[in-house]
Amino acid sequence: MEEELKCPVCGALFREPIILPCSHNVCLPCARTIAVQTPDNEQHLPPPLLLPRGPDPDPAATGGAGASGGAVGGAAAGGGDHADKLSLHSETDSGYGSYTPSLKSPNGVRVLPTVPAPPGSSAAAARGATCSTLAACSSSSITCPQCHRSASLDHRGLRGFQRNRLLEAIVQRFQQGRGPAPGASAAPAVAVCQLCDRTPPEPAAALCEQCDVLYCAACQLKCHPSRGPFAKHHLVQPPPPPAPPEPAPVAPGASGGCKSPGAAGSGAARKFPTCPEHDLENYSMYCASCRSPVCYVCLEDGRHAQHEVKPLGAAWKQHKAQLSQALNGVSDKAKEAKEFLVQLKNILQQIQENGLDYEACLVAQCDALVDALTRQKAKLLTKVTKEREHKLKMVWDQINHCTLKLRQSTGLMEYCLEVIKENDPSGFLQISDALIKRVQVSQEQWVKGALEPKVSAEFDLTLDSEPLLQAIHQLDFLQMKCRVPPAPLLQLEKCCTRNNSVTLAWRTPPFTPSPADGYVLELDDGDGGQFREVYVGKETLCTIDGLHFNSTYNARVKAFNSSGVGPYSKTVVLQTSDVAWFTFDPNSGHRDIILSNDNQTATCSSYDDRVVLGTAAFSKGVHYWELHVDRYDNHPDPAFGVARASVAKDMMLGKDDKAWAMYVDNNRSWFMHCNSHTNRTEGGVCKGATVGVLLDLNKHTLTFFINGQQQGPTAFSHVDGVFMPALSLNRNVQVTLHTGLEVPTNLGRPKLTGN
Repeated sequence: MEEELKCPVCGALFREPIILPCSHNVCLPCARTIAVQTPDNEQHLPPPLLLPRGPDPDPAATGGAGASGGAVGGAAAGGGDHADKLSLHSETDSGYGSYTPSLKSPNGVRVLPTVPAPPGSSAAAARGATCSTLAACSSSSITCPQCHRSASLDHRGLRGFQRNRLLEAIVQRFQQGRGPAPGASAAPAVAVCQLCDRTPPEPAAALCEQCDVLYCAACQLKCHPSRGPFAKHHLVQPPPPPAPPEPAPVAPGASGGCKSPGAAGSGAARKFPTCPEHDLENYSMYCASCRSPVCYVCLEDGRHAQHEVKPLGAAWKQHKAQLSQALNGVSDKAKEAKEFLVQLKNILQQIQENGLDYEACLVAQCDALVDALTRQKAKLLTKVTKEREHKLKMVWDQINHCTLKLRQSTGLMEYCLEVIKENDPSGFLQISDALIKRVQVSQEQWVKGALEPKVSAEFDLTLDSEPLLQAIHQLDFLQMKCRVPPAPLLQLEKCCTRNNSVTLAWRTPPFTPSPADGYVLELDDGDGGQFREVYVGKETLCTIDGLHFNSTYNARVKAFNSSGVGPYSKTVVLQTSDVAWFTFDPNSGHRDIILSNDNQTATCSSYDDRVVLGTAAFSKGVHYWELHVDRYDNHPDPAFGVARASVAKDMMLGKDDKAWAMYVDNNRSWFMHCNSHTNRTEGGVCKGATVGVLLDLNKHTLTFFINGQQQGPTAFSHVDGVFMPALSLNRNVQVTLHTGLEVPTNLGRPKLTGN
């Protein structure tokens, strides 16, 4: 509540708050700093933006309405010192006060800097009476620091605004309940002057009841002389400073929480407010037009003669009741806000818990990846070991084989050399053939490739780890990317049916991290068949027309985004109307057709037959409607029936292949389709007759009735497809459509047809 008790200009608790015309409050000392004097050619807000305060009272009677109004306004009206007519903070007496933004005003209102007046001038004397306010002339204004609306000051100056004594009392109770701030100095023992330039101010010697300003003796002589407009002001002794609140004595056995009604009040009794226009009169009535309390003298002088006036107590109770009612709405919103804060705190706790869970899950997943990589590393190392052992075995086998062959060849060579050294020809020839063969065989053992290594020293194993490294670098949370949206929530309170159309509404669940790019609405065929898409788009409200009457449809919706399609919502069941309610369609009729009675009555402006269709379309079920003949002149031939949407509109119904009709005059009727006339039946229509049309799409038949009797046999069979009610007539006929009818069970037998 403390923010409500702070002045928007100085930021401190209100001191002598006044009510501006815009209903905002401001301290009286702060109001003196933000009031400015504007040139005569500057326009202020028009009067409707300001609260009316009635006609200006006589300056002589209200010369003491306020400090500024009394000192300056009175001097200006009474022709006093010329300096008193000038702007208090004038620049070469131009009458226009300069202003600079105040460091204490965050709202950027215009504030006049304090400019010392020349010593000894009348303006200096007026400065004490007005403190920091301007001369209250017609060109002075004040700008609200909150809504920035400007209000012109009358001759009373700031004292023309009502003082908010209720707010002042609340501030006083708040200060007493809060107690002095730690380290704050104690309240002054006596009241001090409010206009002293000395530090500290001198003790107050008098209080002006009209100005509501405390003066010391010196300031009273200088700023509030007992002459001129101040002669009628009443000076009294300054009130004693408010005593600190003392706890009320509690009787033995009484509850410690109960206090007397006056225990919470201030030490001094609150001053009962009096009328600023009539000092000795208390407020007794409330003017609803001016929105201000008034006294009986204000009512007698005639200024509120044409206004709505109520007793002060009754208006007080009424406004209290209105405020209480308004507070109920604020209380509900505050309760919702508290629940929302609880929800947010629960979300904080859930975030903490989910964060720990996700951290544990992340560690487990990364550990699993490390374990899998370690196992794969062991497998790869095993492969490398096997390959190395295989290569070593192959090389050692080749070394052993080659060593054996080399030893054999070397031994044979040495033996042959020894044989060659012998000089015995006969002995040499005995073994030479065998040695030659052995040498040749030994040479053949060193075939091509025998002296080449069977294996390479290089390993033909290449580990492609780049995809795995890329996968590791791209490893990320799915939560950080877009996921498929959740299932939408159907808003059942907005889902409805009308005739053969259904309307569905849905919304995205709250706190959805994955937004939806669009929605897919699916509907079955009304017989429990397969679902089919009937709408794809971004809207969350869709109406589907052209459904079957008296059918039950199941509907569901799903959302999609760039990541895919989300799950389906719950299925909602919708029932279309049992009977059809429709009118003539002004968009489908010929331009000569004239519709009235909410498009239920039709006639024509042409002597030629013109066609108009109904707003409903039928493809299933049994439907019945009637047409009442309101006017029938000169024996015309109106035609009644059904048609396709593309039927010709400038000829009689039934002359093309898009319509099935019965045309009738005052004596007989015919059925007609593709310009073929069949089944002439006696009995026609006249004014007041009723023609009934029965379309049975379950049996695929079309039957007509006149005045409750079937007209001829079943008019058409094998009727299949989508049909719309249709009518053709000219200017001699006027009919009215009646729909929403149950299929009658008491229709008469068919009349016999003629030749």
